[in-house]
Amino acid sequence: MPRPATRRTAGHRLQLPADAVAEMRSRLPAVAEETVTAIIAEVPSYEGALTGPMGENIRNAVQLALGGFLSLASGRRGADPRTPTAPAVEGAYQLGRGEARSGRTTEALLAAYRVGARVSWREMSTTAVSSGVPAETLVDFAELVFAYIDELSAASVAGHTDELATTGRVRQRLLERIARHLLQGASPETVVAAAERAGWEAPTTLTAVVVPEAQVRPVLAAVASRTLVAADLPDLDDHALLLVPDAHGRRRPALLRAILGRGALAGPARPWLEVRASYDRAIRARGLGVVEDTEAHLAQLVLCADPEALADLRAQVLAPLEGLRPGSAEKLADTLRSWLLHHGRRDDVAEELFVHPQTVRYRMGQLRDLYGDRLDDPSTVLALTIALGADHI
Repeated sequence: MPRPATRRTAGHRLQLPADAVAEMRSRLPAVAEETVTAIIAEVPSYEGALTGPMGENIRNAVQLALGGFLSLASGRRGADPRTPTAPAVEGAYQLGRGEARSGRTTEALLAAYRVGARVSWREMSTTAVSSGVPAETLVDFAELVFAYIDELSAASVAGHTDELATTGRVRQRLLERIARHLLQGASPETVVAAAERAGWEAPTTLTAVVVPEAQVRPVLAAVASRTLVAADLPDLDDHALLLVPDAHGRRRPALLRAILGRGALAGPARPWLEVRASYDRAIRARGLGVVEDTEAHLAQLVLCADPEALADLRAQVLAPLEGLRPGSAEKLADTLRSWLLHHGRRDDVAEELFVHPQTVRYRMGQLRDLYGDRLDDPSTVLALTIALGADHI
């Protein structure tokens, strides 16, 4: 098939062999099924959303869209395969509006389109090659497939935008009100009523995630579509708060992967009406410089919950060292901390401190002279471990 000199001005003259088109058309149900499976696997916002009637609707939409393309590509007079028919464009537009009503972002929608385009092209090109379509025709075919799907995705984005500009904006305000009630400690009755007005299905748990404003959109695309967003909070400066539903148990690793490297911080999962506790922990952890996962730093959070009390405890338990020179006191404190954390294993203490085991023995003799029997008292050992162990975190 000869190529036009200038594609955009001369138009496309792609005409696939009839037997190749027939074979591709017979494969459309399988392509639709593989597309839905891939979207569920690769776009977290669609997890659980494409089962039942919704999944069937998407399968039908894929078959109709690709079937329309094949009709155009098979040589219908005057038709440009890059341009979907009016019914296909309308269907894509309404799909975008529906996704906005479902709370999914344009990022999630476009991610689904990208997955669908990849799966569709893989299947149709495989069929084309097996049907003997020449390489030059295959190149044209690829360009037109992706141009056609780009047109459909643009129509869906337009529908999504229009929906948010009308009813979507109202619903967003209702969703923000739920987040505000949860953070302000409103009564359960008030929060539940706000969720019902917004049509927001209450989850089992919510997890507070503090995210830089520049990273909100990509994180939202990777988490559940029912995630609530709260911005302009006094504790967050240039960060926003996401309240992510049901990211507990085995689902937490997926949440942590979604925020990895984005400067975000996830608090613990809590029963959804108690998510303020998750937010408070995230704020405390952020103040300590913790990133990504508060639950990986629980000891630090506990020990630093009351810095003044920790400082007083440290001064109290190290009182026997007050009469020593600062350098000697520091060496004995380091030795005592290591001895406590290594349960008295002298060789391990020596290895950590880079000293000879005999030096450890000598220093522990000094400490026993200073503390006496208190080093064998469980309450003293506990206080020393807390006070000195904080330096080890």
